[in-house]
Formats: sequence, C-alpha cells, structure tokens
Amino acid sequence: MTNRDSLATTSNSFATQPQNNAIDRSFWKLQKRIVSTPAGAIGLAFVLFHAAIALAGPWVVPHDPLAQDPAAILAAPSLTHPFGTDLLGRDVLSRTILGGRIAIAVTALGALLAVIGGAIAGIAAAMRGGIFDSVMMRLVEAVGALPYLLFLLLLASFFTGGAFALIPALAAFYGTAVVRVSRAAALGVVSSDFVAAARVRGERSSTILFREIVPNVLDVIIVDGAIRWAGMLLGFSSLSFLGFGVAPPTPDWGLMISDARNVMAIAPWAALWPCTALSTLILGVIFLADAAGKAVGLQSPEREPIPGGSSQ
Repeated sequence: MTNRDSLATTSNSFATQPQNNAIDRSFWKLQKRIVSTPAGAIGLAFVLFHAAIALAGPWVVPHDPLAQDPAAILAAPSLTHPFGTDLLGRDVLSRTILGGRIAIAVTALGALLAVIGGAIAGIAAAMRGGIFDSVMMRLVEAVGALPYLLFLLLLASFFTGGAFALIPALAAFYGTAVVRVSRAAALGVVSSDFVAAARVRGERSSTILFREIVPNVLDVIIVDGAIRWAGMLLGFSSLSFLGFGVAPPTPDWGLMISDARNVMAIAPWAALWPCTALSTLILGVIFLADAAGKAVGLQSPEREPIPGGSSQ
C-alpha cells in the first residue's frame, strides 16, 4: 500500500469513528461545565454584573456624574452620596457606575480585533511555514520584548482622537500574543494525519483551514482572547490614569483613580470604588477564562485534535 492510499484510509477511518470529544465540547455542555466550578460561577457573575451595569447605567445613577457641588467636596459616604464625593464634589457612586462603559466597549472591540487578526496571522504562519513564519515570529518577539506600557504609550501618541482611537493600538499590541498562541495550537493540528490526508485528497487550503484547523484551535483562541481582554482592561485603564485614554470630565475608572491619587490619605473612598470595580471585572474575566480553559480540556493530556472539526 502506498503512502497516498494509507493516508486516504486514515482519513476515511477518522470520518467514521465516533466523535466523543466533539460531543463533549457542545455549547450547552461546555457552558454547564464552566459555571459548575466556583471560579467559573464567580467569574460569570462578575462579568454579567458589570455588563448589566454598563448597559443600564444611565438610567440607574442617583446623580448627574458631571454635576459639581462645591459644598460637598470630598464628602464622606452618606445617605445622599453612598460612595462619597470626589475633589470637585461629584458623586462617586454615579461616576463609578458609568466609569466602565467606555473601558468595556473599547477593550471588547480591541480584544475582538486582536483575536481575529492574531489568529489569522498565527494560523497562516503555521500553515505556510518557511520565511513567512520566521519573519512573523521575529516581529512578534520584537514587540513582546518591549515594556507593554511604554509600547502602548508610544502607539497612543500616534492614535489621537479620543478613547476609541486607541482600539487599533490595543489590538496591535495584544494581538501579537494571540499570534504566538494560535500558531502553537495550529502547529499541532497542521502536522496531524487527517490534515495530511486532506492535502493528499487535493482539498484547497481554505477548506483545510476552515474544516480541519480552525475548529480544532478555536477553543484555545477564545480562552486566550478572554485573557487578552483582561490585560487590555488593565492597559486601557493605565493609559487613562496617565492621561492618554478617556478625557475628563467623562467618568472612567482609570481617570477617577488618577484624580484621587493625591487625596487617598484623607478621602480613600474616591479611589477605592473605581479600583474595586476595575479589579472585580478583571478578576471575573480571568476566572471565566480559567474555567473555560479547564472545561475544554486545555490542561488535559487526553485532549486530541478532532478530524473534520470540533463541532460535528
């Protein structure tokens, strides 16, 4: 039997064998496995809470977040202002509720672009190899060697025009990590027998990409994308803290922390609540990503590539 016949036989056997792993990764079963763990349940609760607050914020704030009250500057928490007031007498509760709207929107879009662009580049590098792969990885390593905040500040100086103009900068930086992860995941699939069999059958590269490779690395990319989103939230808030993100007087957690940094000794509540909100959202995303990674078996030695995709 020739190698061509052997590969064709291997492909046929893969097509007829039970897809137990694919069934296990069905959406609803995966969701149940994620929320069944304490970390997954807590993470999902945090993320859903912040998403709900971001959507309903304008209708639930007790005060105008931009209204200044000179008679209530740095007022302690009270019935009128449950979270106290800031340096300009603005209600901290109202500003905290609305402070995550821009951060969540910008970083979610940035993470989506980073995942899509990084995954395409990483999988393409794994499939093509050669000079393309070498050049791609050298660029990724060069970006990864730079201090992340310094690199973000450098990119932010070019992308002027408001917080949403930072989306390309965030996507460009965090997308390099997605390139590395997606390439590593795709390499294990590209070398599989069923991919070789598909090539022997004469299938086009696009067919192999979307039928054999993408379904087998999609779970890895999604989990990694969630982790990048958490890092992007911290990076965006750092830019706002340094004056390169959201412009005042717009409510933003990073900007609120920056405004309150000099009065933390006498009015800790001005920085406590935006710090708490940002921390719980980041922890929620990390917990959810960790639970999702365990649910899809990324840490399991029994996890194997699935011929024909993982959603059959």
